[in-house]
Amino acid sequence: MFSLQQLFGKGDKFYDLLEGAAREAHESVRLVNELIRSPRDTTKLDDLVLARRKEKKISEQISTELVKTFVTGLEREDIEALARFLYKIPKTAEKLAERFLLASPHLQGVNFGEQSEMMVKATEVVLSMIHQLRKIEDLERIKELNDKLQYVEGEADKLMMNLLRDLYSGKYEALRSIVIRDIYELIEKVVDRCRDTGNAVMDIVLKNS
Repeated sequence: MFSLQQLFGKGDKFYDLLEGAAREAHESVRLVNELIRSPRDTTKLDDLVLARRKEKKISEQISTELVKTFVTGLEREDIEALARFLYKIPKTAEKLAERFLLASPHLQGVNFGEQSEMMVKATEVVLSMIHQLRKIEDLERIKELNDKLQYVEGEADKLMMNLLRDLYSGKYEALRSIVIRDIYELIEKVVDRCRDTGNAVMDIVLKNS
């Protein structure tokens, strides 16, 4: 069986494209985090839309190249799955940003900083895992990164429970509670998208190690 190292050799277009998609996903989430911390700086939304378009273009290019390229040693469904998971990260991040700005009148005084930092950490690990595919033989390092990603996701879940406990305390009016929970859940969904991407990387590595 051919390994990923053989498939994703130096300069390999699929490897480079997946890496580019991971960078744009990370950039999208970073920009959303900045927007949440500085909601008056709406220029971040324009930058986010640009990063999202770049990632979408990369995703489309991967699909096009798969049609034109004979791939050995790795099922094309694996590449498509990984590209699809990466695509969902900035897509969800953009939805979060739009909802956050739309709901901003109801979010005064609510601090989303700690939770939004979790999604940035998650994308940082995803980016590292995609980079690590260049060293497919270092299985332990990839496992370490995936464990770290699972840890971040677990911590995000714990934080979500604490936030919901406060939200359900009764100190918020109904509409405000609904809006705040919506933002909480979208942030959590970004982290979940990262977890799914990490799992896809692990599946590929284990099949080709």
